[in-house]
Amino acid sequence: MKKLAIPALLSLILAACSSTGTSTDTAAKVEDRSGGAGVATVTADGASGSGIAALTDPNNILSKRSVFFDFDSYVIKSEAKPLVEAHARFLVQNPQIKMLIQGNTDERGSREYNLALGQKRADVVKQALLLLGAKETQIESVSLGEEKPRCDAATEACFAENRRGDMLYSGEF
Repeated sequence: MKKLAIPALLSLILAACSSTGTSTDTAAKVEDRSGGAGVATVTADGASGSGIAALTDPNNILSKRSVFFDFDSYVIKSEAKPLVEAHARFLVQNPQIKMLIQGNTDERGSREYNLALGQKRADVVKQALLLLGAKETQIESVSLGEEKPRCDAATEACFAENRRGDMLYSGEF
């Protein structure tokens, strides 16, 4: 908790110290060419403002993007809850950011069953993020079923790697 409080405190201090420029005579006018979309995207170098670099910092929990599930289950494990909470906080602090959650399964089961299970996995991650304060308009959930495996070997370790919900931010999908 201290790790999150210190950057937040520094941000508040820096914001309080910034000048607001009360003279309009010398202020430069800036034209908005964003097209009104107001959606920030994540770039490969991690730059885009408002803490986006944390998403690619391997030392930050936000760089981890997968919630893993047990066989034939769409219940978020207790060890994944801090990860989901961290991503929810990030979405709350960055309301312009969009997320896509891709539900994945291992190869066992029919195509239809795996698509349905993948959707349930994506939806449960989305629901958890919404309950923690993220907005419905920020998150989309889709199922990829067994179509995007991380590992192709027919081993239990490989199957476990493929049973996941991947959280992707704008610019990553």
